[in-house]
Amino acid sequence: MKVDVFEANLSKQEHAEALIYLLNQYAQDPMGGAEELSEYTKKNLAAEIQKRDAVHVILAFVDNTPAGLINVIEGFSTFACKPLLNIHDVVVDEPYRGQGLSRKMFEKVEQLANDLGCCKLTLEVLDNNIVAKTAYKNFGFEGYQLVPECGQAIFMEKKL
Repeated sequence: MKVDVFEANLSKQEHAEALIYLLNQYAQDPMGGAEELSEYTKKNLAAEIQKRDAVHVILAFVDNTPAGLINVIEGFSTFACKPLLNIHDVVVDEPYRGQGLSRKMFEKVEQLANDLGCCKLTLEVLDNNIVAKTAYKNFGFEGYQLVPECGQAIFMEKKL
């Protein structure tokens, strides 16, 4: 089994197609919302990401087949006065799960974060996604808190 993990070049059709295929697989999973990506997203996502220097796409191919994806978005920590990377999507296609692919992709993300001078990696995960939470903890992630008395941070959104 040959595994390649790299930062995508979305001007390459193979990379753009892998992004859409893998993200669509994730979108259809209950942990991704259980709905296929819209036609608009499928048609425009690669081009829109290419316009944004702060978005990075990590792909994993197994034997030249798209198998994994992590999308990360650069942010900024005002307290540390340094950039950070937020892990926005993590996907391992079902046939490739349990083979250590997520660890290899997380190592690539951490290398990218170090290269960018980031102070930390952040992510959000659904409370019931025990498999993902276990993988994240095994890679060193933990709940965010400033001081224990104030509790852990929670992720919130307001749709527009």
